[in-house]
Amino acid sequence: MSNQEQSPENRLRKELPEEVATGAGEASDAPESTDTPEGRQERQSGLTGRQRLAQGLWPPRVTRAQLIVALLLFGLGFGLAVQVASNSDSDSALRGARQEDLVRILDELDDRTQRLEDEKQGLEKQRDELENSSNQAEEARKQTVEKERQLGILAGTVAAQGPGITMTIDDTKGTVEADMLLDAIQELRAAGAEAIQVNGVRVVAGTYLTDSGNSVSVDGNKINAPYRFKVIGKPQDLEPALNIPGGVVQTLEKEQATVTIERSDKIVVDALRAAKRPDYARSSSQ
Repeated sequence: MSNQEQSPENRLRKELPEEVATGAGEASDAPESTDTPEGRQERQSGLTGRQRLAQGLWPPRVTRAQLIVALLLFGLGFGLAVQVASNSDSDSALRGARQEDLVRILDELDDRTQRLEDEKQGLEKQRDELENSSNQAEEARKQTVEKERQLGILAGTVAAQGPGITMTIDDTKGTVEADMLLDAIQELRAAGAEAIQVNGVRVVAGTYLTDSGNSVSVDGNKINAPYRFKVIGKPQDLEPALNIPGGVVQTLEKEQATVTIERSDKIVVDALRAAKRPDYARSSSQ
C-alpha cells in the first residue's frame, strides 16, 4: 500500500461513501418504521407540547350522554338568561320612571287592593245571608211541621200518644144518655184534654152526640156500652175534674152506671178523621 493511500485524507474519503450509504440505508428504512407504534412514538417525540395538546383535543370524541347533558345545560342557561333579562327590563323601567309615575302606580295598586277587599267582604256577606236564610228556612220548615202536627192532633187527622187516663163507663141498665157523655167530654176538655177517643171514634171540635135507642151515636157512628174514653192530657188534672162533687162520676153513678178511671204514662189515640176542607171559611192572612 502506497503512502498516498495511507494518508489521513485519503482514508477519510474512502470511509465517507460508506457512511453516506449507511445514512441512505437508514433513510430508506425510515418510512417503514412510521407505520409501527414505535415509529409513531418516535415521530411524536419530535413535536412540541402545544402540538401534542392540539392533536389530543381535535377531532373531539363526544359520547351521546355528554351531548344530552350539554343540550340541557344550554337550555337551562338560555332560560335563566331570558328571565334575568326580563327582570332587568322591569326593574330598569321602574328605576327610570318619574316620581309621579311611581305614585300613580302605587295608587292603582292600592285601589285594586281595596276593590278586592270590598269584593271579598261582599262575598262573605252574601255567604252569611245565605247561611242565615237557609237556617231561617229550616227553622220555619220545622215550625211549620210542628204546627201542622199540633193542628192535626186537634183536627183528629193524625194519631197521638202521651200520658193520660182511660175512663170506662159500664151501663148495664141502659140508662146512660148522650148528654151525659157530652158532659164528660166537656169536663175533660176544660181540664186540659188534648185528644179524646170514644169507642174508636175520634172526638174533635165539631163532634156531636145523639141518642140512638138504648145506645149513643157519635158523629153518626153508633157505639154501645161499655163506653171507653181514651184521653191524652195531664192525669193529675183529668181525674180530679171527673170526680168533683156533683160532677160526671156522681151523675153516672146515680144512673146506676159503673165508672172506672185508670192513669197511664202512655195513652194512644189512633182513631182518625178525614181532613175536610171548609166550604166557606178561608184564611184571612195575605
